[in-house]
Amino acid sequence: MLASCGDKSKPATTVGYTPGFENAVKTVDKYWAKGQIKEGLLYLDSAFKKLNSPSVNDKFRFYSLHYVYYQKTVSHFDTASVYADSMLIEAAKSKNTKLYAMNVAEASFCKGDALFEMRQFTDAYQSYYQGYLIGKNYVNIAALGDYTYRMGMIMYKKAHYQLAAKYFKVSYIQNLEDAKEVERGFVGFYRRQELLDNIGLSYRHNNQNDSAIVYFDKALFEIEKNLPVYKSRRQHLDMARGVVYGNKAEVYIQTGEYDKAAELLKKSIAINLSNGYDNRDAELSEIKLGRVYERQHKSDSLINLLTNLRRQLDTVKNEEAEADYNRLLSGYYAQQGKLKEALNYLQIYTTQKDSLNKMATSLMETNVDQQTGNYEKQHEIDKLSTDNKLQVIYLYVTVFFGVMALFIIFLIFRNYKRSKKDVKTVNLLNKQINEQNVILENALNELNNSSQEKDRILRTVAHDLRNPIGGIASLTAMMADDEYTEEQKELINLVKETSFNSLELINEILEATNISSIRLNLEQVEINSLVSNSVELLRFKAAEKGQQIMLQTLGKQQELYISREKIWRVISNLVSNAIKFSPTGAAIQVSVIEEKEQVLIAVEDNGIGIPDKLKDQVFNMFTSAQRPGTAGEKSFGLGLSICRQIIEKHNGKIWFEGKATPGTIFYISLPLSGNGIDVGLPQKVSVPVS
Repeated sequence: MLASCGDKSKPATTVGYTPGFENAVKTVDKYWAKGQIKEGLLYLDSAFKKLNSPSVNDKFRFYSLHYVYYQKTVSHFDTASVYADSMLIEAAKSKNTKLYAMNVAEASFCKGDALFEMRQFTDAYQSYYQGYLIGKNYVNIAALGDYTYRMGMIMYKKAHYQLAAKYFKVSYIQNLEDAKEVERGFVGFYRRQELLDNIGLSYRHNNQNDSAIVYFDKALFEIEKNLPVYKSRRQHLDMARGVVYGNKAEVYIQTGEYDKAAELLKKSIAINLSNGYDNRDAELSEIKLGRVYERQHKSDSLINLLTNLRRQLDTVKNEEAEADYNRLLSGYYAQQGKLKEALNYLQIYTTQKDSLNKMATSLMETNVDQQTGNYEKQHEIDKLSTDNKLQVIYLYVTVFFGVMALFIIFLIFRNYKRSKKDVKTVNLLNKQINEQNVILENALNELNNSSQEKDRILRTVAHDLRNPIGGIASLTAMMADDEYTEEQKELINLVKETSFNSLELINEILEATNISSIRLNLEQVEINSLVSNSVELLRFKAAEKGQQIMLQTLGKQQELYISREKIWRVISNLVSNAIKFSPTGAAIQVSVIEEKEQVLIAVEDNGIGIPDKLKDQVFNMFTSAQRPGTAGEKSFGLGLSICRQIIEKHNGKIWFEGKATPGTIFYISLPLSGNGIDVGLPQKVSVPVS
């Protein structure tokens, strides 16, 4: 339980713990090893209160142990989510870069687990992905494999089967790599065969039947290979084999190879129908076998199967199998010509299936029937009211149209006299307009061609200059380490610095000229997390100048349909500019605000400001408004131009405002992608079933 969010191969690191807290954690481990979870947590609370000055890592681990209790022991997922937020806050305070990355990754994974259990699947995936990006170089391979598996399960439940198969494959590879370093025994083997079976299931749902068969066979081979190794686990191995048989049979049903399907299903049923085995899976396999008999028109075999299944369902409840049982029985009676019985069972099936579908539907939709009923009632009332007024309306309409007909005849006669002159005037104006349009189109085409040619020349020049300047940079970097006079070293360092600055300028030119042709990779992104992560990664840079970055996010989670990488670039550029042009010790305010169907991101600094004569130039490429930072930092005048192109490609806006005091506020506005979060999918992480 202690390692549920972190490294699975060894105890949590003690880096940054105070001696008193480290001893308390060891005592808690002893309590938890005996199964005394609540007692261990109470001891931790008491010991923590006695610490004089707990470290950041003490607080982080304190919150993480509470998270484990509420997430894994008592299943209070909302409380666990709050503790995960506290872990993220403490992780952000870590001074050590490596420890910071490890703690943020662990806290993000914990947050994802809590969100997943609360059915907030999109946000859970976001947390997993953020934790993976930050912590991939520091987290143990076993932990990464576990969370890659979880992301695969999320994609599977969202019916993104191709992506689910990809995640399962990555998790399988990570499991193999971990097995080379740490012997995980039966748990590691069981996860591997499960992943192979899940890959096969994903391919089957995606109608890639050949690939599905390959992976089902691999799962069976993995089970058979380990039979001699885990003799004491024979029951679990048999159950796993039975599940794979049933899943593989589904492929043969899809391809019409019913005899092969029936043979596998009978094996699966024989295994999991035994006492103490997976009886629910056996019932589902019997349903599949019933479908085979139905398609082969084996009525006697079908009714015998359904009779036995009825007795099993009375003992082992299985709502999904119950519904399909009634559908198969309806089909059987239809084949026998007993249409009344067939209709009765079909109605039962429909009712049960509707109930199952409603269980998988978002709770937000539970009032749809009521709203529809209210609408229909109101419509009937309006219709009755309209029928009562029809006679009066017909009379008024007749009189009205009679008067209108006379008036229209008068207008036609009058306008006929004016029409010839008006037509000539309109034709002349249309001709002039068309001529002007042609001139404007030609001018616009020439401007576009000139812009494209300019970009092409810039790319060519930048590309041709990059290699020789890169060579100069590398050569001077090596020469700087050789023995020269102080004057020579000063000149060499000057050339080196100039060449590296030139390379940076060339890279920005290439990006600025290519940005308009790059296709954005758009996805749903939680904007609070994106801004927070961007700010957190720049806190170290601000600390070098003694500056503080204050962050204010939305009071709720809000997703935008944007390119994560590009918007991250814009936010990072604006915050970096605020750091660059603010004096030492200054404060920088970053705010996220929702306003009129859009999200505003504001970056406010107390720096040198922008003079009035330069305000119209700051967003231009190669602007003359470029100035060095307060500590002499270089500026090429391309960053804000790139930012504007990115924001405009997102149908957003970017602008700035001056302040009464020195400083500037830059704003970004992005359109909202939705006001709510879809939480309509099942909640538990488990092995996919067919």
